[in-house]
Amino acid sequence: MKKFTVLTPANLKEFTDATYPQGSFCLAALLRAKDIKVNGVRTGANLPLKAGDEVIYYTTPKQESLKSHDTVFEDENILVADKLDGVETSALLCELQAGGEFYAVHRLDRNTKGLLVFAKNKGAEEELLTAFKERRVEKTYLARCKNNFKNDGALLTAYLKKDAENSSVKVFDKEVKGSVKIITEYRVLEKQGDTALVEVALHTGKTHQIRAHMAHIGCPVLGDEKYGDSALNKKYGTKRQCLVSYKLSFKLSGGLEYLNKIEFISGFKP
Repeated sequence: MKKFTVLTPANLKEFTDATYPQGSFCLAALLRAKDIKVNGVRTGANLPLKAGDEVIYYTTPKQESLKSHDTVFEDENILVADKLDGVETSALLCELQAGGEFYAVHRLDRNTKGLLVFAKNKGAEEELLTAFKERRVEKTYLARCKNNFKNDGALLTAYLKKDAENSSVKVFDKEVKGSVKIITEYRVLEKQGDTALVEVALHTGKTHQIRAHMAHIGCPVLGDEKYGDSALNKKYGTKRQCLVSYKLSFKLSGGLEYLNKIEFISGFKP
């Protein structure tokens, strides 16, 4: 059993996804069995929630043992997690905070798996936030993409504009009003028929940048239901983007310089 208090309005699914990874994994089963109570009343519906509501999940020990991440590295300053797909960054943060002091310093899309860094004290949080802002964190991704590549590697420049109404972004070859410049570098590692394994490095870090930029050049990430190729996704039976935050390295200061010698590598492949 797990008990939570709602802080901001949301529906039950949104709250679960953002708060309790194990509950999110088995939410449909919990609702069918009415193994969730909202303010003391069992429910099988995706109810709207308001601040102050109490939500209790009657998860079993087996359900509660479902893994949300592996720990790649941990010391007194940071934790580097290898996040599973299907887990919101905010939910993993809630899970970690149940056992101590943790702060999120960046995020991954729910359905992107791989390396995610958390600070364990305010000093580390401040330095890591600054490092991410100043591009002193080198991030490398692996993606399984549609094999429509004209070149086996390229440094791509384009312009990205958020579409808030549809919770998505659009990519343009030329600057348009409200857009920001994006730079994405890729290298094809292996071609397998109609898909290819690609290494991607971000020179800018914008919302959905890899997914949208690769789709823009005609090589969408396999399994991406927002920007992807629906026929290819159906062929391979995948509904989550085959994208991994694969490597991380730092150029830190403020007492965290010792981390600069370490290259962190995910255990996942797309």
